Amino acid sequence: MLNILGNLFKSSNQRRVDGYEKIVKKINLKEEEISKLSKEEFKKIDVDNDDALIDIFAAVREASKRTIGLRHYDCQLIGGLVLNGGNITEMKTGEGKTLVATLPAVFNALLGKKVYVVTVNDYLAERDANWMKPVYEYFGLSVGALTSAQDFKDKQATYESNIIYCTSSELGFDYLRDNMVLFKNQKTQKDLNFAIVDEVDSILIDEARTPLIISGATDDDASAYPVFLKLLPNLQRQMREGSEEEPLEDNERGDFLIDEKLRSVELTDDGFEKVENFLVNRNLIKPDESLYTTNNLKFLKYIQATLKANLLFEKNVHYMVENNKVVLIDDNTGRKLPGRRVSEGVMQALECKERVPIQQETQTLASTTYQNFFRLFDKISGMTGTADTEAAEFKEIYGMDVVVLPTNQEMVRNDMNDVVYVNEADKFNALVKEIKEIHEKSAPILVGTASIESSEKLSNRLKKEGIRHQVLNAKFHEKEAMIIAEAGRPGAITIATNMAGRGTDIVLG
Repeated sequence: MLNILGNLFKSSNQRRVDGYEKIVKKINLKEEEISKLSKEEFKKIDVDNDDALIDIFAAVREASKRTIGLRHYDCQLIGGLVLNGGNITEMKTGEGKTLVATLPAVFNALLGKKVYVVTVNDYLAERDANWMKPVYEYFGLSVGALTSAQDFKDKQATYESNIIYCTSSELGFDYLRDNMVLFKNQKTQKDLNFAIVDEVDSILIDEARTPLIISGATDDDASAYPVFLKLLPNLQRQMREGSEEEPLEDNERGDFLIDEKLRSVELTDDGFEKVENFLVNRNLIKPDESLYTTNNLKFLKYIQATLKANLLFEKNVHYMVENNKVVLIDDNTGRKLPGRRVSEGVMQALECKERVPIQQETQTLASTTYQNFFRLFDKISGMTGTADTEAAEFKEIYGMDVVVLPTNQEMVRNDMNDVVYVNEADKFNALVKEIKEIHEKSAPILVGTASIESSEKLSNRLKKEGIRHQVLNAKFHEKEAMIIAEAGRPGAITIATNMAGRGTDIVLG
């Protein structure tokens, strides 16, 4: 009875998967016929008939078997069909998203479309392009990897390829650069036909509004920042804003208010008075002038930037100092952002705070967001391990459906529920206790943390307990792949910020 009801009331996701499984059966029936074709015959497969999709998918599976020794599972074929339809496939970690992308990539490239496979970093773009290259070349297709280190000529050559592996930021910045050139032959990017986006929830939802900005120099005076740094010791923080019902006591008054949520600092009336006196004493404004007169408004910018840099930006959490330069750290990924700068003088104030050379301030020359950029494509699709929770946003913003795929074999991993603690101390105590228990069984442990700060806090706790471990965060970017590759050894303990090492395979045992 339950089976009959189950079949009657299948979820919409299951009904979609059932529909794709019917097509997969047809692809499987072609396997024997395709396996008899010679290499030359692969390059002559007709893409204009009604069964082209079935023929090409069966051919890609066979080409993959012959070249890199990997045969697509049926669930991977379903993933390829979902991507080809311009939708999102949610696949569990380790189910082979890299191989899935070859199916729609070959099909669309043979139809004469430019295919972009978008990965999360340069390392993965190069690795995946080289790994899958033999499959594409079996069909006479060219493949290239686009990285931030390439010069103009290399980029132009890469964009000539049928299939291009790249990062979202490099693709977006090339689009902006192309829109700033004077002559057509100075452009690099070609038609934006079809994009397959890996970790699609991260790029199209979490970082959708992240601005991509190309900037140029301004005529701002960097020598003013050290002067305003001397102002800080004279200012006191005010913990709350006064109201008519609860006016401030004299001992509660201060010079500035911090809004942690909005990440902003505001001067109080007392603060403005102190700043004006400070400027008068240094002959920067006349005694009878206000900070708000037209000539003096520039000082407000220096003050705001100095306050933000010193009160809102924490070293080794929001930025780090490397090679005598301030390097920002991405809040979402824990990765370094070389070349990225904060606007409105905050970056100069940070450089002044850390006593490193102050770079000239910049102004925006061109900008877009990931959301606006990816909407320029004729067709986009995506893969991730976590998309179902954002299915409504994907449908509303991009018109894409999320299809959750079954795993190739029964799931044996336990995906436990979250455990919530009253305070941080309790959480760290429980974490260290659990690490000890698992470590005694010689099982490998990977601990994910949200920031460099928390990864180092945990590391210090483990050091006190005498437990050997590796720390992987933005500070150790260069050793990243090596540390992650070793993380599966028996008894290995690796602490990583939430996206450091993402995409590197951890082999157990």
